[in-house]
Order: sequence, then structure tokens, then C-alpha cells
Amino acid sequence: MKRTLGIAAACVLLIGSDAAWRTDAIAQAEPIRRLSVRAGSATIRLTIVGRGEAIICIPSRGRGIEDFRELAGRLARAGYQVILPQPRGIGGSTGPLESITYHDLAADVAATIKSVVNGPVVVVGHDFGNRIARTLAADHPELVKRLILLSAGGMVPRAAAIESLTTRLWETPLSREDRMAVVRQTFFAPGNNPDVWKGGWHFDVARAQRAADARTPLREWWAGGSAPILVLQGRDDVIAVPENARRLAAEFPKRVTVIEIPQAGHALLPEQPEQIANAILAYLRR
Repeated sequence: MKRTLGIAAACVLLIGSDAAWRTDAIAQAEPIRRLSVRAGSATIRLTIVGRGEAIICIPSRGRGIEDFRELAGRLARAGYQVILPQPRGIGGSTGPLESITYHDLAADVAATIKSVVNGPVVVVGHDFGNRIARTLAADHPELVKRLILLSAGGMVPRAAAIESLTTRLWETPLSREDRMAVVRQTFFAPGNNPDVWKGGWHFDVARAQRAADARTPLREWWAGGSAPILVLQGRDDVIAVPENARRLAAEFPKRVTVIEIPQAGHALLPEQPEQIANAILAYLRR
């Protein structure tokens, strides 16, 4: 069931460049701007990199836009404008986290698009972010050109042992060593270094996002509206198991393309950044 959410007129405020984004990976991707967008009761902080056709990125559960830094640089250097809104509760973005659904979080992204672009964009969602991307496409089809989903779960459950590990990660205070042991087992393919994800975790936000899972029926977001979809799926993903992507393609063969990425688990972006960027650029240029 599509839910209509009231979005107050968005207010955009230029607040200057973010030196943290001026890294070697995006040194040629100027300009870099930071904005603040009002979306109803939420205020969303975002970074914009580059100029050109707009691409908006939605990060993984309990993580911020920093995970997209390298990909944003590659896309910006290729001639795209990359919009990176921080989720509620992360990086200065604020808004209620109690009793939210995917529709509330998709409305935040919709307000961002309307404020910055005021037209349809390509939407990239990683992990939890791809659920919000698909909800956005269902609720606001006029704002979505194409969906690019990184790790597309939802239909086929993970193994019980992996579910137990991820619940432990999100719900239990862990030492850094214990947390990284879980991250290594669940997010990264064998042989890939998980140290890049030692930091960047926002567990209060992750718990609110997990609660939103139960409040949003699968049928309200699984199909991703009617948008064309590219799924980049790690072959070694034990959280969003590859059968999910295969079922999505089988159900919507005319608009879903699946590319399975070798030597990649659920983290994908830090595991195989070059393969991810090349696959996205090839799809966009088709």
C-alpha cells in the first residue's frame, strides 16, 4: 500500500565545502558542496560532488555517506553530479526515529531530490539503502530514472547462524575486537580486509532502521515501482543472499539486470570499488 506523506516545502541552505571530502580519491571531482534540506520534521544534511546528470546514493544500515566517498569521486570524474544525503541521526541529519517506516525515510530522499534537482535521478542504494531506494521508486516514481541496488535482499532469508550474528552486532554492546570478528564473518568475503569498516557505525540509527523493517511490508517496496533496475550482487554475500537478486530478475525480467561480483560479500563498496564503479558507469552509458 502506497502511503502519502506530507513533506513541507524544502529549504536549502548552502553551508560551505567539506574538507573531509577533499581526498586523493576525489581531488578532481570538484566542486564539493554541503547543503541542508528540510523534509517535514526532518533536516537532512548532504554532500554534493561534481556536476552533470544527478545520481543520489543511500548508504547501508547504520552507516553514513562516507562509504560512498570513492565511488562518488569516480562518478563525478565521469561527468555526474553525486548527491549524498546523510540518514536521520547521522552526520548532522535529524528527525524522528521512533515508529518510522521505509516510507518516512524515502520521503527524506524525495525532499532532497526535489530541492536539489527537481526532476528524476538515478538512485543507488546499498544494503538497507536499496530498500529505501525501492520504496522511493514505488512512492515517488516521477523522481526515479533508474535504480542501482547493491546487495538486494528482502525475499530469501539468510542462514539462521548469520541472522544470529547480525542481531548480535546490532543489538549487543561489543568490544571492537568482537565487533570486527562479526563484521569479518558477515559483511566481507573470505580474504577481504574488513579493517576499513572499523569505524563509521551508528548503532542507535541501525536499531531504528531494523525496527522499520518490521513496520514496512515487503510488498510495498520489493518491486521498486516500475523503474529499470541494475542489481550488483556479491557472490559471497551471506546477508542478502544472491538468490534474492535472481528472484527479482525472474519476477521482472524486462527491467531487472543482475551482475554478480566475484570476491565480494555484503560490504561490496570497500571490497570491489573498481568493479562496482565500472559496472555502474557501463549501465548508465547504455
